[in-house]
Amino acid sequence: PLPPRRQGECLAEWSVTMNRILVTGGAGFLGSNLCARLLQNPENQVTVLDNLFTGRKSNIEPFLQNPRFRFIEGDVKQWQDIPCDQIYNAACPASPPAYQKSPTDTTKTCIFGVLNMLELAKKYNATLLQFSTSEVYGDPEVHPQVETYRGCVNPIGIRSCYDEGKRCAEALCFDYHREFGVKIKVIRIFNTYGPNMDPEDGRVVSNFIMQALRGQDLTVYGDGTQTRSFQYVDDLIEGIVRMMNDSRPDFLGPVNLGNPGEFTMLELAQKVLQHTGSQSKLVFKPLPGDDPTRRRADITVAKRELNGWEPRIALDEGLEKSIAYFRTLV
Repeated sequence: PLPPRRQGECLAEWSVTMNRILVTGGAGFLGSNLCARLLQNPENQVTVLDNLFTGRKSNIEPFLQNPRFRFIEGDVKQWQDIPCDQIYNAACPASPPAYQKSPTDTTKTCIFGVLNMLELAKKYNATLLQFSTSEVYGDPEVHPQVETYRGCVNPIGIRSCYDEGKRCAEALCFDYHREFGVKIKVIRIFNTYGPNMDPEDGRVVSNFIMQALRGQDLTVYGDGTQTRSFQYVDDLIEGIVRMMNDSRPDFLGPVNLGNPGEFTMLELAQKVLQHTGSQSKLVFKPLPGDDPTRRRADITVAKRELNGWEPRIALDEGLEKSIAYFRTLV
C-alpha cells in the first residue's frame, strides 16, 4: 500500500491503456464490496482513498497484494491529484451514530469531498459517480419515493449534517455538469446490508443480527411500525456498475437503487430471530429525532435505464448470507 501523499502532489500515472478507477471511501462497507467487483475485470486498476474514520483496513486486506490495486490513507476533504478515468465517490459516514459523532465533519466531507472529486473529474475528463442516499427524501410525504419527489427534510435537525450534506452534494454535481461539462452520474441508495458491514456501526440490520448472536435483547426504536426497504449489497453493486458503465451518457440520474420490498422493524426483528435461532427478546426505546416513518424505493427509472436492473436477493436469503458473515465476528 502506498503512503499518504502531500497536498497537491500528483501520483504517478498508471497505464493509460487500462481503466484507472478511484474509489473514495473504498475501505468502507459499500466501497470494499465495489472494489471486489471492479477488480474482477482485468482491465481495471483501482485506487482507494480512505481516511479510515469508519472504513476498516480489514475490508481491503484481500486486495493489498493485487498489482492492480493501491490504497492511499488520506482524507477526501483534502486535495489529492490522482489520475483517473472513473471516480466512485462513496466517502462519508452513513450510519446515524457515525455521522452524528462529528456532524460538522460529516457536512464538510459531503461538500468539500465532492468538490475535490468534481475538480479531479474536470481535470482528467473522468466520470464521477456520486453515492447519494434515500435520506435526501427525509420523512417522506410521497410513498413510495420517486426521483422527482423533492423531499421533506429538517434542515436544522440532528440528521441534517448527512441529509442536507448529500442534497448539497447532488446540487454541486449538477452545477458542475451544467457549468463545466463534467461527466456525472448520481445514485440514491436505499438501506443496504451484507458482508463487510461494521458490526458496531449502529445500523438496524447489523444491530439486530449482532444482538441476536450475542444473546442480547434486540433494541427496537419507537413502536417498531416504521418501515424500510432492505437491499442486499450484491444487488446494489450490480446497479452501481451498470449506472457507471452501461447507462446512456446523457442519463445523469438521480436514480433510486433499492429493493422495493417494504418491512417494518418488527418484521425485520422477527426474521433475524428466526434465522439466527436466537431466544432474544425485544426491548423498545424512544424513536430518535427526525427518524423517517416510511421508506420504500420506487425503481421504475432504474429498471428502464439500467438494462432491466432490479434486486434479485430477497430479504430472507440476504439475511442468511449476512448472518453467516457476522457469525465469523462473534
